[in-house]
Amino acid sequence: MPFHALVDGASPGVQVPLHLTRIPINLISTSSDLANALVKGKVVRKGPLVSVAPNDFILKAVIQEEDSQPHISTQIPAINIVVFGELARDFSQCVSPGDVVMASGFTVSKSPTASKDKLHHFNLLLSEKDANIYCFCQNPSIYPRSAVARKDSCTVSAQIVNRTKAPRYTYTPLGDLKAGSVVNVYGVVVFFKQPFKSHGTDFCSSLKITDKSNHSIGCTIFCEKLEEHPKIFQNGDIVRMHRVKVQLFNNTITLVNTFGFSVVTFDGKPSGSVEPRTSSRTVHFDEEDRRRVEELQTWISSQNILLPLTNSVSLSAVQPKAYFDLTCQLLAKAPVDSTCSLLRVWDGTRCPNTFLKVDVDPNDVEGPTTFSREKESFIANVLVYDNHSEFAKQLKPGAFLRIYNLRAIPVTSKECSVTGSQSEEVEHIVFHLHGGTSYGRGIRVLPENSPDVQMLKRAIAFLTEDVGNCASELNDSELLEVWSTPPESLDDEAVECSTSKKCSSTAEGSCRLQLQRVTLSELKQSPPGQAYHVRAQLRSYEPSKLHQALKLFCSKCSSIQEIPDDERVASIFSEACKNSEDCSLPPWALSGSIKLPLPPSGAPQRTLRVHLSTQLKAEGKANELLFITGTTLEETCRLATGYKNIVPVTSSKSGLVLMDLSAPFLFRGPRRFYGCKQCSEATVRELPSRGDKLLDEKIIAEALGVQLLQFVLLMKLQLQDATDTLDVFLWKHAEVFLGVSAEDVAISQRAQNCVHETLESLCPTEGTLGLRPWLDLTLMSYRGEGEEGQMQTYYQICSSPSQDPDLQSQDA
Repeated sequence: MPFHALVDGASPGVQVPLHLTRIPINLISTSSDLANALVKGKVVRKGPLVSVAPNDFILKAVIQEEDSQPHISTQIPAINIVVFGELARDFSQCVSPGDVVMASGFTVSKSPTASKDKLHHFNLLLSEKDANIYCFCQNPSIYPRSAVARKDSCTVSAQIVNRTKAPRYTYTPLGDLKAGSVVNVYGVVVFFKQPFKSHGTDFCSSLKITDKSNHSIGCTIFCEKLEEHPKIFQNGDIVRMHRVKVQLFNNTITLVNTFGFSVVTFDGKPSGSVEPRTSSRTVHFDEEDRRRVEELQTWISSQNILLPLTNSVSLSAVQPKAYFDLTCQLLAKAPVDSTCSLLRVWDGTRCPNTFLKVDVDPNDVEGPTTFSREKESFIANVLVYDNHSEFAKQLKPGAFLRIYNLRAIPVTSKECSVTGSQSEEVEHIVFHLHGGTSYGRGIRVLPENSPDVQMLKRAIAFLTEDVGNCASELNDSELLEVWSTPPESLDDEAVECSTSKKCSSTAEGSCRLQLQRVTLSELKQSPPGQAYHVRAQLRSYEPSKLHQALKLFCSKCSSIQEIPDDERVASIFSEACKNSEDCSLPPWALSGSIKLPLPPSGAPQRTLRVHLSTQLKAEGKANELLFITGTTLEETCRLATGYKNIVPVTSSKSGLVLMDLSAPFLFRGPRRFYGCKQCSEATVRELPSRGDKLLDEKIIAEALGVQLLQFVLLMKLQLQDATDTLDVFLWKHAEVFLGVSAEDVAISQRAQNCVHETLESLCPTEGTLGLRPWLDLTLMSYRGEGEEGQMQTYYQICSSPSQDPDLQSQDA
């Protein structure tokens, strides 16, 4: 419970946590370490309680140190505190001028009234989710009983239940905004500028949002810290803003941030992922918020007017003179002069144009100074100017970036001819990011868990592997068990292209440019262990039920497993409940209980037992990982909608243990994560401290000794040209081929529909074969053992499909 009323300096079961350290008011600043800070002072002024929405309040007060030493304090030892939510209501009801209060879990912001009230240059901000207030009461009779804190175990439980209460916030449609009001809003981004330095000390963000009311509203956000600004990656993202003020400027409604402002961003793509982007340790996000986000995602997908707003392209699709956005990885960087920097980036595809060479001092390069000839052909040179050059100084090689409003500028340079007798003009290209923020120009560092980064990593991983190693991870017996057909199997020798150059597996046509094209008939007569370029049509594919193409793959033992159905998983949960025994908890675990959210109509609300990590609780991340016992599969899924990470466990005489790894070991929203039974050494233990690093499935699996399984797509396609037909496997490059990740296919009907639409466009159920598109593909051949033990030749696709319109009218 965030508000604690102490009568005569004490109250049964209540004590200020010993790890908190008091900080003098005059030493408070944005650079202070406030993680375990405690401030104490007498309330000398208390403002009125202001209601900004149902069950949402703001209150402003002034506290002053009673025991400040004049010879120590060089500033006025008094400061404004701004309290939000139900914590503000408790403060209004329980605290009077003259009371002494202590506060922890606060944040600091610049005070806009410091020059007028002559108080501290900063304000203390206390939210109900993060802050605690301890009040030394003078008259106990006026304080409501509910405001008195309980024991520490109850406090933990109360903090957990807080996530499952009914929504406290109401949201105003953009068409109903009234000037002068403070509101909470949801909106879809249709334009944005990355944060830039204002004339003062703040950074400024500018964006426009819309919603189903079809009103477009401009927003201006001033915050001193970059991490407090919305993390917008592209138009179509969804933002949720709390406590923004509606203003009328030039007869136009605009939104500006005010006291207690907070913002959360979501991916607008209808991929089934509803992961909040925020730098805050805690965020109010419940089932009602999830419903709002999913409704907006569906609405976005139905609005064609939003589609052209995304201008992101790969290097392989860049055209000279075009403006575009680029998602890429930074390999190296160097200053060119005082106003320009060079960024060397790639995205796993090859630009069709040759880049202009930019000479820089090798001693100034951060990152590798040289690359192999093959890798160099995939690297782009980006020159960034002025404010972007300053920002580039903070970038580290290896970071994943999105660069907005790049321009591809064609240039002509003179080079010596092959004979050396005379120079000739050669066309090159160079990318420029001009200074300023017009048209949304800027650079954004993308987080590791971004879906775009995951797709980019896969494309780069494919690029850096030899075709000869394309399928070496497959285990023959496992794939044979899944498909009843042999897997691919290559020797460790690199596959040589017809030009005697090694080719990368999926470098967007790089292999096809180096390989001689053959017909399917010629391919069948060619020796195995090589890569070939073919042009063919898709005749059929298996399985016809696309969800059956989804498998689980272990990168350690190379096994491929079927995904268990819900009936099998539910039975594992049921058995775990029956076989549960009493056990003593490990010393790192805290016990609590939570009420299950959203019970079925007429059913009683169940209370579930949970266990928390003391380490995560000390870091303010108690709700980021819950171990739960005695639940069904259906209850676990409902609970996962309100918490980031749920690990179902059972109890035995030896203590807490994970359930059978045939069931998911981790739930996060709609996502389920599985572990390999053969390679895991599972044990329930406390997660090591990770600081501010995001707690993801890889960190949790590593801590629990679980070998994480990866979702993959496995299909068998039949190709045909004028000479023959050929059965080929689609596995490692299925995500690039189909344009969707296997992880999204596992949770999203929309992603499954996308796969179906792609295959339907290549192999329509109706119509003649001659009307199907011709595809440029790179195939790899290999020897494998058949069902009866005989050796046969098999084939796998190792490129994305490229349709050739010039062949559409040819006779198949």
